[in-house]
Amino acid sequence: MRQAPHILFCFVACVLFFMSPGIAKDSLMEESLDKAFAAGKLAGLHSVLIIHKGTILAERYYPGDDQRWGTPLGEIEHSKDRLHDLRSVTKCVTSLLYGIALAEGIVPGLVENLIQQFPEYADLASDPQRASITIRHTLSMKMGTEWNEDLPYSDPRNSEIAMERANDRYRFALDRPMVDEPGDRWTYNGGATALIGKLISRGAGVPIDVYAKKKLFTPLGIKQFEWVAGTDGVPSTASGLRLNIHDLAKIGQLVLDGGVWQGRQIVPADWLKMSFTPHAKLPDGIRYGLFWWLGPQGLPPYWVAGFGNGGQRLMISPVNSLTVVVFAGNYNLPDAWKLPVRIITDFALPAVLPR
Repeated sequence: MRQAPHILFCFVACVLFFMSPGIAKDSLMEESLDKAFAAGKLAGLHSVLIIHKGTILAERYYPGDDQRWGTPLGEIEHSKDRLHDLRSVTKCVTSLLYGIALAEGIVPGLVENLIQQFPEYADLASDPQRASITIRHTLSMKMGTEWNEDLPYSDPRNSEIAMERANDRYRFALDRPMVDEPGDRWTYNGGATALIGKLISRGAGVPIDVYAKKKLFTPLGIKQFEWVAGTDGVPSTASGLRLNIHDLAKIGQLVLDGGVWQGRQIVPADWLKMSFTPHAKLPDGIRYGLFWWLGPQGLPPYWVAGFGNGGQRLMISPVNSLTVVVFAGNYNLPDAWKLPVRIITDFALPAVLPR
C-alpha cells in the first residue's frame, strides 16, 4: 500500500545518508525519543531501529494501536520480537526474491513479454499495446495501464482493494485499460507486484512464502514471519508481509553487503545493481528502481528504501553503511510520512552530523 514520498523527506534523507560518520550507540538520542513520544510529538510510532556499521545507535519500542493487514488488533506492546505489518515494504522483499529466482532460471528475464507468461489470458494479447508490456515495465511500475492507489485504502475504488476483491487478481491486474505506452509513465501499481509474485511462485512450484522461507528468510536466520493472504489464499506480494524489526534490519544489512550474508551470496549483486538503477524520476525528485524507492542523487543512489502505508520504512545508505527501520500505526493517514521524517531530522541528524 502506497505511502506518498515528500520533497522534504528527499532532502533530509540525502543529507543524513551522505554525511553520517561512524559513531557508537547514543543513549541521549534514545532518551530524547522517549521524551518526545511521551509529549505526543511522535504520535503513532511503534518501533525505531537505527544501525550504523553493525552498531545500534537507537532502538525504542512504544505501545500503540496496530493492525494486521487492515484488521484492528487493539493496543499492542511493541517489542523486538513482535511481528509488524510491512505494508508496501513487502514489495522490496518481492524484488529480492525475483532476483534470486532469476538467477535460478525459474522466472523470465526483464526483456521478456509479460502477457506471454500468462497463456490463460490469451485474449488479452490481442491488444498490441498490452502485448508490448515487458517484465521490466512491470517491475518498474511503468506498465501503461490504468491504476489508482491515491484513493484511501478504505475506498473500494482503490485499485489494490478492488484487485483483492476481484474473482481473479491476475486478470484484474492485467486487463486494466491502457492509458499510456508501456515504459512511458510511472504509476504506483500494487497489481504489478501481484503479477511478479505469481511468476515467482509459478516458477518455484510453491507459494511465495514457502519460497521466501527457503531462499531468503532461513539463510538470514529469520525464523518467525507471516505473509498474509487474500481471500483467494494467495499471499499478498504487494503489502502482506509481517516481520519483526530486527529481521527487517537483517534484510537491510543484506542489501548493504551486496547480497552477501555470512559469506554466502543470497541475492545476486547484479540484481541489486539493476534494482537500484533509476527507471523513473518523480515530480518531487525521488526516483524509482525495481520495486525500490531511490534517493534523488547519486549513481548508485545515496540511499534506497521501502515505504509502507502508516509510516513503515526500511531505509538503507550503502555509502554510509546505515540502516533505519521505522514501524508505525498511522495507517491511511495522508501525512503519515511526517513521522519518519521527524525521526530523521530531530533525532538521527543531530547524532550523526559532525558537532
